[in-house]
This record gives sequence, C-alpha cells and structure tokens, in this order.
Amino acid sequence: MLDNKEHLYENAVLVGVITQQQEEDKLIEYMDELEFLAHTAGATVVKRFTQKLTQPDSKTFIGSGKAQEVREYVKENGIGTVIFDDELSPSQLKNLEREIEVKILDRTNLILDIFAQRAQTSYARTQVELAQYQYLLPRLTRMWTHLERQKGGIGMRGPGETEIETDRRIIRDRISLLKEKLKTIDRQMSTQRNNRGKVVRTALVGYTNVGKSTLMNALSKSDVFAENKLFATLDTTVRKVVIGNLPFLLTDTVGFIRKLPTQLVESFKSTLDEVREADLLIHVVDISHESFEDHIASVNQILMEINAHQKPMIMVFNKIDDFSYEQKHEDDLTPESRKNISLGEWEKTWMSKSKYPTVFISALTKENFEEMKKMIYDEVLKIHISRFPYNDFLFEYFEDEEESK
Repeated sequence: MLDNKEHLYENAVLVGVITQQQEEDKLIEYMDELEFLAHTAGATVVKRFTQKLTQPDSKTFIGSGKAQEVREYVKENGIGTVIFDDELSPSQLKNLEREIEVKILDRTNLILDIFAQRAQTSYARTQVELAQYQYLLPRLTRMWTHLERQKGGIGMRGPGETEIETDRRIIRDRISLLKEKLKTIDRQMSTQRNNRGKVVRTALVGYTNVGKSTLMNALSKSDVFAENKLFATLDTTVRKVVIGNLPFLLTDTVGFIRKLPTQLVESFKSTLDEVREADLLIHVVDISHESFEDHIASVNQILMEINAHQKPMIMVFNKIDDFSYEQKHEDDLTPESRKNISLGEWEKTWMSKSKYPTVFISALTKENFEEMKKMIYDEVLKIHISRFPYNDFLFEYFEDEEESK
C-alpha cells in the first residue's frame, strides 16, 4: 500500500439520489457527512447534484440526463473528481467514467482513502491494504483501463497506484497473504488481551468525530491524536486509568459511521474485538450534532452486529460546550425544536431515562467531569466486585501500561 502523506486539495462535486428508501431529509444528512468525508480526504466540494429516482439506475446510478448535466458542469469548471454517496458497482463505475470523463469515487472508496491516510502502524496499514484489495478485485478492469492516467490524489492511494498487478490471481494471492498476516497479529493481540489478567477493561465507542480521543486524553492524561476530522483515530490505543483507588484499562477505538464499507468491518475485526471483549462500554455521543440520535442508532446497530449490544454501558453526551440554543420568548407559540430547547430540558428527556447511566459533559472543558468519573468508578467497581467478591479493594499493583497497536 502506498504510504502517501502528500495532502492534495482537489475540487470535487457530490452526487446523491432520493429514493423510496432514502428520503430527501435523510439524503441531505448523508450529503453533509459525505462533504465532511471529502474535506477530511483533502477535497473542496464546490457543488452538489441530487436526483429523485424510484431506484438507482443499474447502468449509471443516476439518469442519463443528470449524468450529462454533471459532465457539462465538471468540464466547464475544471472539476477533476465526482463523488457518489453510495457504493457503485464495477459496471456503474466504468460507465460513469466513460460518460463523465473524470475520476469517479463512491463513498466506500472515499472512506478507504481516508483510512489509507490515517493508518500509522503496520497493523492498521495491513488492515487498510486488505480492504483496498477486496474493493479493487472486482474493479480490476477499471484499474487497468485507467492506470495510465492515475496521477494520485483522493481515491488513488493504494495497491493500484504503487504496483501494477498483472492479473486477478496475483491480487487474490495478496489478499490471502494479508489475511494470514492479520490472523497472526490477531492471535498476538488476543494473547495480549488475555494477559491483562484481572484488570477491568473499558472501551470508548461512538460515531466518528464525537470526541472519544479527547475524552481518552483527559481521562488517562495521555496524548492520543485528536482532530476535528472524521476518523482522526484509526489505531486502537489502550491506556491505564486510575479513578480513586481503582485501576482499569481504557481503549480508544475507531469511530463508527453510517454506510460503513463491509470490507472495513471484515478487515478491522481485531479492532472490533477490543469492543467485543471489553467489560464496560462508554458510548460517547456528540449532543451538538443535529443527527446525534441517528448516530446512536447506527452505533447500536454495529454493536448488535458484533454481538456486543448486551454489555454494561455508560452513555456520555459530549460537547455540551458546543451546544447552543435560541431562548424562546414567552409569547412565542412556535413548536419546540432542538434550537430552542435548553440543555437542562434535554436532560429531562428520554436520554436521562434510558436503561444506562447517563451524563452530559464537555471533554474539552471538563465540565461535569467529576460526575462522569464517579459514574465510571461505580460501574467498574460493580464489575470488579462481581468478579472478585472477597477482594473488593485489594487491587493488584501493575506497572503503567501504554500500548498502541
């Protein structure tokens, strides 16, 4: 996989469709997220195209008239990249590139590209490389057809750019080799997890860019990379944390996202194992985001898919420092919305009445931090006592453990 750290800023346009399964409001949310993904990858979005269809066109995803409209716009404005909000089939990619005559990316390719930029360790790079090869294999014809004009940039990092594969057999051999390599590393990581012994393990989970790494830094007094971009953290990080007299391990994991590529779910199996094998999950939510309820549902869905949905959990609603609302005038009879309901009123809603302990904090300013730490302490203590009922407070001493895999 190419280790390309050159940050290329490209002008791009986005394309999405409104269907019976995806209404206009939902598409707008997805397109906002797609624009953030494009920005994270290094693109400047100059225009969005949307079309209402009963279902996406099997040949070009969008209708021929819309494809022509996109083609004319990118040609007149010198746009080099068109990004589609859904995963395109190999034939759709090929037809669109022939029709529009610029680089075509889909949501999956864009996310893979961001992961290729963000992967720091050998393990993460291997995971991303495997996902890239699995994505490219059915699209090998497309890569061959356009190989001579690949000049790098968004969506062009990876195997196809660094080494021209001569046939599908070599691609499949490489996939097999990467899978075996990951199996070996997975066994090593499983042994490491087992060797952590009697220490209670907690894991931060949540949608991407909700502040998990910032919270990790604040709790563990460490320096995990944190940035206001999607997938700022890709490599799993484990730190020892002590609250009161109670030590436990805290894991920061890769953020979840809607429409997560299946290739990444499979490749990052070991990363998800950190969540699966944790004793306590700390579900971090960005309460300042308009779609935070959808984010919660997406995370819960992924937790269910990896069979981790029944674990003890704490709900941490983060970024209350970014939360703003417009105070309603007493004569204002308009319905309440998230813009005119106060944080105190939010705390009286379903969020505080869930079956999980719930707290509202700011990881950045540490507002309500002591309340959250007390909540974590209580939950970790419950697990410890249930495991060692005769040794409530005789915790084994162990040296500081800081490991990034």
